[in-house]
Amino acid sequence: MRVSVESSEGLERQLKIEVPADRVDQLVLDRLEQAKKTVNLKGFRKGKVPLNVVKRQYGKGVRQEVVGEMINSSLMDALKQEGLRPAGEPRIDGLHNEEGKTLEYLATFDIYPSITLGAYADIEIDKPICEIVDSDVDSIVEKLRDQRATYDIVDRASEQGDQVTIDFVGKKDNKEFPGGKAEGHKLVLGSGAMIPGFESGLVGRSVGDTVTLDLTFPDDYHSEELKGSEVVFVIDIKEIASKSIPELDDAFFTHFGVNDGGLDKFRDEVRANMERELGDILSNKIKSRVMNELYKLNPIDVPKALVDSEIGTLKRQMLQQFGGGKEIDLDSVPDDLFLGKARYRATLSLLLAEVIKCEELVVDKTAVRMKVERLASSYEDPQEVIDYYQSKPEMMQSIEMNVLEEMAIEKVLAEAKINDQSQAYDDAIKPDPEPDFNEL
Repeated sequence: MRVSVESSEGLERQLKIEVPADRVDQLVLDRLEQAKKTVNLKGFRKGKVPLNVVKRQYGKGVRQEVVGEMINSSLMDALKQEGLRPAGEPRIDGLHNEEGKTLEYLATFDIYPSITLGAYADIEIDKPICEIVDSDVDSIVEKLRDQRATYDIVDRASEQGDQVTIDFVGKKDNKEFPGGKAEGHKLVLGSGAMIPGFESGLVGRSVGDTVTLDLTFPDDYHSEELKGSEVVFVIDIKEIASKSIPELDDAFFTHFGVNDGGLDKFRDEVRANMERELGDILSNKIKSRVMNELYKLNPIDVPKALVDSEIGTLKRQMLQQFGGGKEIDLDSVPDDLFLGKARYRATLSLLLAEVIKCEELVVDKTAVRMKVERLASSYEDPQEVIDYYQSKPEMMQSIEMNVLEEMAIEKVLAEAKINDQSQAYDDAIKPDPEPDFNEL
């Protein structure tokens, strides 16, 4: 076998691989000889079909099979010979495949970059610090009461806080747009569920009213088609219901799994949940901030195959976010919409893998078990959830990778400059704004 590097620019490599004709032809002949022993053809006894007849009947398919196997094996040998590790599946071009002639093809692929990590000490992180106080618990208790609110139909004009049942149609340039139409939709006025002006435009209305609202979608709306667009909504008021907030009594506490201990026990449970959720939020914030700084500290080239893979993942996540996206053709969604974030994610996966390798980190089984238990603790039957996770190797592998990444983050944090940043609870639980991935 002969291997030559045809091009080498950036991370891209192109190999020209040549396999001697006699090696390929002999393997084809061996396969045909094997087939001859078992093939059944009309007019011949089993095992007595002449080789030239077998070749005429099956030669093309057998050669195609052999060439496919030969490409795979020769490519593996060539990569090993050249000491190359492709990032993604190599693209095969320029195939020359004729009996009696050298098998030739080109394999094009990106390799993984060589990474030299910058000093962790050059990273500076603002670390949020938060202590939950009684007023924070009060606020969450009120939100829980609000979640258990009931609505009673009333015969009056709508007020802020009422739940209205509506039919509506939205049009842009006199044409209905996707997601702009609904029937029997229940909406709490003042909830902020709709774009600005929609809910306030329904206050003071009565059942049977038809309301026409000229509105503008926000410039930061998630849909590229609608952001900043002027639209018209025609809304029919079908029902108005007034909110009723439940009392803090035993019946209310039971809904949240507190069967004894009254208000004090309920507040203790609420605080414990808040502490757990706050811990997760702050941990994720710190992790995100470390990764942003690690990214800025270590500019590297990223294999296109890894970026393309992340683009595909982001597109599928978008589909799930919009309820399955049955009407969305992924191929019609421009890759450029996801390019910056995809490059960021691909870069971080390489950088974290390099930290794990350089620091010789090994997954901590105790940390994995504790993470699974923490995930399961919010469910009614934690042990059932733990058993489910442990029965799914791919889920456990994902958790192990997450634990390794957290260990890598801790390694970076141990040397980074940390600025403690005290925050009130409401500020601490707000997610950091997503960075502009094209400017990081």
